[in-house]
Amino acid sequence: MIEDEYETMPDRRETRRETAPPVWDASQLTDGGREALIRHEGQFYRLRITTNRKLILTK
Repeated sequence: MIEDEYETMPDRRETRRETAPPVWDASQLTDGGREALIRHEGQFYRLRITTNRKLILTK
């Protein structure tokens, strides 16, 4: 029964961080420019600020 499956699912609140994640201002990441490179597990990602002030993250 589906209802029984939900009873055994872990509560998502138990897996949340106890501390708040770090906060970075986009201008800090781009050093006042419009782009930043972010390295994650050996791969580089480009963070861009568009002319409409939106953020785009691409691989």
